[in-house]
Amino acid sequence: MRHPILISLCIAGASVLSACQKATDAEVDRAIKDVNVIDESNLNDVMLTVADPEEAVAYFQKTAAANPDRIDIRRGLAKSLVRAKKPTEAALAWKSVVDSPEGTNEDRVALADALIRANEWTKAEAELNMIPPTHETYERYRLEAMVADANKKWNKADSFYETAFGLTTQPSGVLNNWGYSKLTRGDFAGAEKLFTEALTYDSANFTTKNNLVLSRSAQRKYEMPIVPMTQSERAELLYTAALTAIKQGDVTIGKGLLEDAVETSPRYFEQAARALESINSSVVKG
Repeated sequence: MRHPILISLCIAGASVLSACQKATDAEVDRAIKDVNVIDESNLNDVMLTVADPEEAVAYFQKTAAANPDRIDIRRGLAKSLVRAKKPTEAALAWKSVVDSPEGTNEDRVALADALIRANEWTKAEAELNMIPPTHETYERYRLEAMVADANKKWNKADSFYETAFGLTTQPSGVLNNWGYSKLTRGDFAGAEKLFTEALTYDSANFTTKNNLVLSRSAQRKYEMPIVPMTQSERAELLYTAALTAIKQGDVTIGKGLLEDAVETSPRYFEQAARALESINSSVVKG
């Protein structure tokens, strides 16, 4: 008479164990899933920062094909294409993101950036015009300034550059772009001021140093600016000043700067040596 009761208890016990086992399995599955999400997120970050650009593109293309509904992966693909210097493909990738229900104003800014990189200025301007004025970000106004520059709308460009400058804690890049804009307009003093300010935020940027020397040389200020520079950089900057001097008819000064560049360079400076030889040959023939 006791057997049915015992059997019932055993069945009940088995059910409990089965339920506990299922609960444990579910918890393990959730834990593994959470770890996989974390691992994937970390891998995505690595691919967008330190990984080889081409490898990153291949990774996101493969992942996007397997997960076509994952907007974060599609964004990753678009970003990786920009890193790989494939702006036309990047623009197409960003366009698909923008056209999706999950597309944002920030995505449209990224699309405009890719279009500018692809030299599609008119399309980039059209995308920027679709962004509401309430979306005020550094990247948006940096691009607005560049488009205004391309259209030679200098007042608008200055206004956008100034706004972008106020929206970032690392303004060296936008100050350099603004300075280059002034340089192309012939406002050499204004350009010099902006390049100098840019170097206070990033003293290691050689492009800005070179632009500073260009703006100063255009004003016939051929002495090197007081900014941090390596011996190799000094030689390159002397070469830049020399070429500008020669183009402006200050040949004797240019020759002296070339000689300084050759002597300053820690290794053989082929371009400067060749330019100096060319000048010396011209003098002899003359």
